[in-house]
Amino acid sequence: MIAENNDIDKPVDDEIFGCINPLNLKSFFLFAGAGSGKTGTLVNVLKKFNKEYGEDFRLRNKKIAIITYTNAAADEINHRLDFDSIFAISTIHSFCWELIKNFTTDIKNWLSVDLNDSIVELDEKISKARDPSNKTAISNQRKRESKIKRLDSLCTISKFVYNPNGDNITKASLNHSEVIALASYFIASKDLFKQLLINKFPIVLIDESQDTKKDLIEALFALQVQNKTKFSLGLFGDTMQRIYSDGKEKLGEDLPEDWLKPVKSMNHRSELRIIELNNKIRKEIDGQIQLARVENTGGLVRFFIVPRDTNKLKNEESIKQKMSFLTNDNKWIDKSIAHTKSDITVKILTLEHHMAATRMGFDNFFNPLYSVDKLKSGMLEGSSSSINFFTNIILPLFLAQTSNNKFEIANITKRHSPLFDKKNIINESNQLKVMLLSKTNIDNLLKLWKNNTSPSLIEILKEIHKTKIISIPPDLRIALERSSLSGNDLDEEDDKVLLAWDSALKANFDEIIRYQEYISENSPFGTHQGVKGLEFERVMVIIDDVEARGNTFSYDKLFGTKALTKNDNDNISVGKETGIDKTSRLFYVACSRAKKSLAIVAYTDEPEILKEKLIELSWFEDEEIEILQPINE
Repeated sequence: MIAENNDIDKPVDDEIFGCINPLNLKSFFLFAGAGSGKTGTLVNVLKKFNKEYGEDFRLRNKKIAIITYTNAAADEINHRLDFDSIFAISTIHSFCWELIKNFTTDIKNWLSVDLNDSIVELDEKISKARDPSNKTAISNQRKRESKIKRLDSLCTISKFVYNPNGDNITKASLNHSEVIALASYFIASKDLFKQLLINKFPIVLIDESQDTKKDLIEALFALQVQNKTKFSLGLFGDTMQRIYSDGKEKLGEDLPEDWLKPVKSMNHRSELRIIELNNKIRKEIDGQIQLARVENTGGLVRFFIVPRDTNKLKNEESIKQKMSFLTNDNKWIDKSIAHTKSDITVKILTLEHHMAATRMGFDNFFNPLYSVDKLKSGMLEGSSSSINFFTNIILPLFLAQTSNNKFEIANITKRHSPLFDKKNIINESNQLKVMLLSKTNIDNLLKLWKNNTSPSLIEILKEIHKTKIISIPPDLRIALERSSLSGNDLDEEDDKVLLAWDSALKANFDEIIRYQEYISENSPFGTHQGVKGLEFERVMVIIDDVEARGNTFSYDKLFGTKALTKNDNDNISVGKETGIDKTSRLFYVACSRAKKSLAIVAYTDEPEILKEKLIELSWFEDEEIEILQPINE
């Protein structure tokens, strides 16, 4: 599985360049497995396009849209293309907002229908409430009032606003899910909108397309079918790396016959042994094979089996010691504090974020919220206005106070305090009054951290609510009101989001600090899902279905130590996706992050059986599998 030379994928660049010839547009799906260098291909093709067709595009005011998965990826591609104006490079949310932002009347009509539907649904819940004074009923009533208020305010909005990287809580703001839903709906249903999109962006290229929202992908597919000669849709992806449920299943299959389907065969990231493992994991799924670069002949993989009844942190430290010895690499046991991603010596990948939260000490805040499906993506993408209230406003205030930076405290206050609205600052006398009042209120808030104490999140909200120094997001306002109600008189229909906040707000603020360190990817911890697109010299993958507490993934079933259910077998018989398929993809994503050495740590109740099953699976050699004695002290 070593390539004959390192240039075997160069013809792929030419194939893709041919697809975006403005005189003969074609659509394509580029299969690009882990470490295949798809960003390099994208940049090479676009530089060549700029040289041959860039001037014509500029004269005709046309652009190529490049949709990336993260802001970091967008920044990297922008930098490598010298920020040329014919390339509109952005995340999916920014791209959708750019498309819809001038359609104010259409947005109002869509929101009117959506809000009315939500109000009808809430009316039904309120009418069925057994006790109109309990927390559930009051929460539903407050949500209904909020939606009616928003519905009534639509007529006063002259233009909507949206920040793809922050909070959207003003009356003219759209939230993240609304922006995607609106763009998908407009592309699918409005002829004028379709024409404007094609005229401005005759070429749309989507990276990590397997995890792009299904509704949007399907709308773009339909647009391409209707405009084959005028619109090129280029998808870069790997269905084996689809890890979110809202992506389109089997994206690379059943494509139109006139689509090109180039394949990149080389893995530039990992050494040979790790690539061999990756190929074996996906062999039964799609049989795609990758080759190693000529010089990448090494690599080390070990599978450590550990009884569940053990001190996990100490066992994991012991495994690092073993990996250091096996690889002759002291970086496995380097305890230096990482300040940036590049400082991380060993990346530890847990199956679920709450496993990392427990290890890092922010589980009281994180776990209740992460247990609610509709909150998960917002927690991980930074698109939750309630969480951002603490991470983007309160945390910077705390850090500015810690460093005695009074200038920064004043700046943050001016940006976020309603006291500084124009209506409150009419003349110099008012200005002085507002400034003095805001200083007093912020000083009182910051006193909560006096003598190195860490206040609870609910204490912080109560202090802010008392002075109104900062606007509190809607969910937190409701949660704050709920905290003052006596008793726990909930009913089975109580909103899961608000129940989660009831619990999370009891956490101390120091958990916000640890959460932000984790979510910013500056900690040694990550998840099997969250590191997609990243790479590390040394990787430890932690597997424990019991600690993960989920039912979406099952490594016990994947490795054969737990029997398949009737539902599993029924799904397999009709070709429907199963939890085993999802787990295989997740395992592939996690293992393929490693460049040189990979340690897999599996906690189990049946160590000997797991080893037997692994040998039967033939992904690992016998000498690569080791059963460890538990460390309990």
